[in-house]
Order: sequence, then C-alpha cells, then structure tokens
Amino acid sequence: MGTIIVGGVIEKDGKFLLVQEAQEKCRGKWNIPAGHLDCNETIFEGAKREVFEECGCKVELSGILQIGNKVKKDTSWISVVFSTILLEDNIVFDKDEILDVKWFSYEEILNMKEELRDYAWITDAITALVNNRTSDISTIKII
Repeated sequence: MGTIIVGGVIEKDGKFLLVQEAQEKCRGKWNIPAGHLDCNETIFEGAKREVFEECGCKVELSGILQIGNKVKKDTSWISVVFSTILLEDNIVFDKDEILDVKWFSYEEILNMKEELRDYAWITDAITALVNNRTSDISTIKII
C-alpha cells in the first residue's frame, strides 16, 4: 500500500519555516510542515491541515513546487509540496509531534545536510520557490 504526503513551504521576510520532528524514527530532524493525507480529504485540504497542525500557521496554497515519488522495500509514497501564502503566523504546535518550529534563511537550510529529514526533497522544494519555478495549482483537478 502507498502513502500520500502533502505539505507546504512557508516563506516570510526571506526565511523559511521548518519543523523539528519528534517521532522516534526521525527525532530531531528538520522538515517542511507536511504529513499524511487523511481519507476523505483533498490534497489541498490535507496540505493546509498538515501545515496548521505542525506549526499553527494558516496558509493559502498558491502553486505546486514539487511532486515526488519514492519506492521502498515494502511501500511507496507520493508527495505533493505546495507554495503557500501565509495568512496567519501564530506559531503553536503539539510537543508530542513537533519539538520546535523555526525560521531559517535559504543559505542556512542549504548547509543543514545532516539536520534535515530528507535533504534533497526539502531543498529541491525550497529552491523551486526561490527560483520562481512554481507550477500552476490549477493543474491539479479534483474529480
């Protein structure tokens, strides 16, 4: 069975919001706010929910930064990472899920190879935003 991951890159004043994971398999690693799509929700609803649950920010989704696919021994996953417009910057999080939430510059993130949960996945999404390589969100159709 596969998994769908949805999330968003949040930028404010030239910095990007990352969350520090609390779950055991990736404890202490930094990530973009993202998580599993729930049953009976669209990828748009899921991405906004995951961002809110992980950092307390309300966002509007503005574009597609990356669609990823990873195949592992017993499973596969697909991820959709959106660019966002920050609507409400009220940092709160569940300390059982997230250890910390911080703003980082692009240069800091590029130098966090060991600290990021998945370096290429995270930096590719943020680099797409920095380089204005966002795909039109209307490409995704809810059917």
